[in-house]
Amino acid sequence: MSTSPAAPQPGDPLGELRARIDALDEQLIALISERGRLAAEIGRIKALAGTPVYAADREAVILQRLRARNPGPFPDSVLQAVYRELMSGSFLLERPPRIAYLGPPGSFSHQAAGGKFGASVHYEPVADIAAVFAEVDRGHADFGVVPVENSLGGGIVDTLDAFADYHQVRVCAEVLRRIHHHLMAQRPLHELKHIYSKPEVFEQCKLWLLETGLLGSTIPVASTSKAAELARDDPQAGAIGSALAAEIYGLPIQVERVEDSPNNVTRFLVLGREPARPTGDDKTALMFCTTHEAGALVGVLDVFRREGVNLSMIMSRPSRQGNWQYRFFIDCDGHATDGPIARALEGAKPFCADLTVLGSFPRALEAY
Repeated sequence: MSTSPAAPQPGDPLGELRARIDALDEQLIALISERGRLAAEIGRIKALAGTPVYAADREAVILQRLRARNPGPFPDSVLQAVYRELMSGSFLLERPPRIAYLGPPGSFSHQAAGGKFGASVHYEPVADIAAVFAEVDRGHADFGVVPVENSLGGGIVDTLDAFADYHQVRVCAEVLRRIHHHLMAQRPLHELKHIYSKPEVFEQCKLWLLETGLLGSTIPVASTSKAAELARDDPQAGAIGSALAAEIYGLPIQVERVEDSPNNVTRFLVLGREPARPTGDDKTALMFCTTHEAGALVGVLDVFRREGVNLSMIMSRPSRQGNWQYRFFIDCDGHATDGPIARALEGAKPFCADLTVLGSFPRALEAY
């Protein structure tokens, strides 16, 4: 039986336009298939060389080229979404990577991972952020996705602390994800006795929790999807989490968007065992402890200033090596192989008891 579309009737402008779209679709299918054959050949070469199937730098270059050559009418975000799935589908022709994330399914980390790697990979939910690092460190997962900072709540301490424990894990990409929190439950809001979610989520929804009188009824758990799972099994409980979690666990959304600010964005890091190559628009993540000398931190920062390296983030955590000793985390603009950063790293060493490059990676240009 023929599947060719019927020819448009004369004087039928809608039919003529659809016929032109059908013809373009046939060309697109042929081109996509040819792209897939080339991707399969690349996968064969990668397998022989033992190189990873996912390269954040190559992905960034493709997406940069799309934005530069996009003639419209589609916005860049639409083309990027199409190409992300094309690149994800290419994994099926090579070797689908395993992606570890903070689960269970439905968490914001799950959403961030899906937005980065698409539908054609294997996703592995784990119990906590340290377990994401462990899976990547042991080689059980090819990549991991972890939150590192939120635009309202600041740094994610579990992620920062894990870098000190897993020295072979490297940052190879970043993801910016817009976060909307919803109150989901089997019963209406006024019938709920307690609310489950992550501590960071409660912080991002504090004003709403105060207004509703629920701040004293919060119970912290490891993830927003675990919160939804618990609320599903407890009729007197609600959970704050994503719309995806509500869908997965069959919970009605009782109140939408309970976050304190509509501009709530979380930055996630993609963890691997190798950093990305330079793309021309990169960032480098560093971790260090200073020597026990007056002005050591200022000395580190001044080295980067003299080299003209912009620092886009600085956070600290207790080093766990002694009371009142701290480990610092810095993001700076550029790749670790760039001259200014390479010189700054060398110049900072005398002020540091230890200094680790956590990875260089393409800059995420927009949240989605």
